[in-house]
Amino acid sequence: MPLKPAAQRVEDLLAAQGMARRVVEFPESTRSSAEAAAAIGCALAQIAKSLVFKAASGRPVLVVASGVNRIDEKKIKAAIGQKIGRADADYVRERTGYAIGGVAPLGHAQPSIVLIDRDLLALDPIWAAAGTPNAVFRLSPGELVRISGGEVADVKQDT
Repeated sequence: MPLKPAAQRVEDLLAAQGMARRVVEFPESTRSSAEAAAAIGCALAQIAKSLVFKAASGRPVLVVASGVNRIDEKKIKAAIGQKIGRADADYVRERTGYAIGGVAPLGHAQPSIVLIDRDLLALDPIWAAAGTPNAVFRLSPGELVRISGGEVADVKQDT
């Protein structure tokens, strides 16, 4: 069965990075970290969830975090050197080219500032969104850093 157009776009981008045939589409939703982990059959921590914020400059900020971690917005602000705000669904789609629940860590419509949760580096494999709320792909933490151009940072809330 062919992939949905957004998932196929991610598959094509991955193939161009030497990571062919990685996208998997599920009949059920993988929109949330818990749904994705259940569909895949992996630990919640292995889900590389994508959260999009709006920097004061207007540029999108993609934070790719472990599915078990809550994000500390003050740490994001400190890492990028500017205030951030919440991004609504229209902003996310316009700036990334993906709908919320399917934001892949590559191929954004406009270049994003990308921060990667340091905790993901200890997990292999990890799973990221692949363009739709039902599609994911498997990768290593090193591949995530390489394909996203992201900076590894401490972004999780202290407990």
